Amino acid sequence: MKPGFLFSIAFLAAGPVFAGAQKYEPLAASVQAALHASVSDRASPEPAFPTIQEKVNWLDEMSVRLARRIPNLKERLDFLKTVKYEAERAGLDPQLVLGLIQVESGFKKYAVSTAGARGYMQVMPFWVRLIGNRGDNLFHLRTNLRYGCTILRHYLDIEKGDLFRALGRYNGSLGRAEYPDAVRAAWERQWRYTPRTVSLLQ
Repeated sequence: MKPGFLFSIAFLAAGPVFAGAQKYEPLAASVQAALHASVSDRASPEPAFPTIQEKVNWLDEMSVRLARRIPNLKERLDFLKTVKYEAERAGLDPQLVLGLIQVESGFKKYAVSTAGARGYMQVMPFWVRLIGNRGDNLFHLRTNLRYGCTILRHYLDIEKGDLFRALGRYNGSLGRAEYPDAVRAAWERQWRYTPRTVSLLQ
């Protein structure tokens, strides 16, 4: 039985300490081509919402939670809209991605791990050579999130939807519980979002 997700108060107090590094694995040509197409697509990064009111609600609530980490309002809103767009484009929960970013980089745009992983989602540079385009800047907001979300989706596909194992692959710590537990704790405690409902009864 694989380890469950534990909620660590110590982690939440101490901040991100689990930045790691994806490990290079040879990819089949078809997989490499599909991932390259995914990171190369430059469609508009405006996220979709069911209604304008839901867009306002989500951005407002997430912005309040993120204000301490990204004080500038415009930068914060650009960041949140890009997270939502890139996460949903890859079939991921935006709140999960926010939890992963909290653990990987603490929302630091120019974070670099000891292994050389870069940016918000701590993407290893070998991915640019493997699936990207020469000159892709992993410190660029949209580029970093595009790579990170595409890579996590790839690992989820490899692991047939097993989030615990996919997160382990993402962090380069497959088989150990600390990192998946930390991401899950951040996701559940800091970023879980329930859409507001409007009653028709007055």
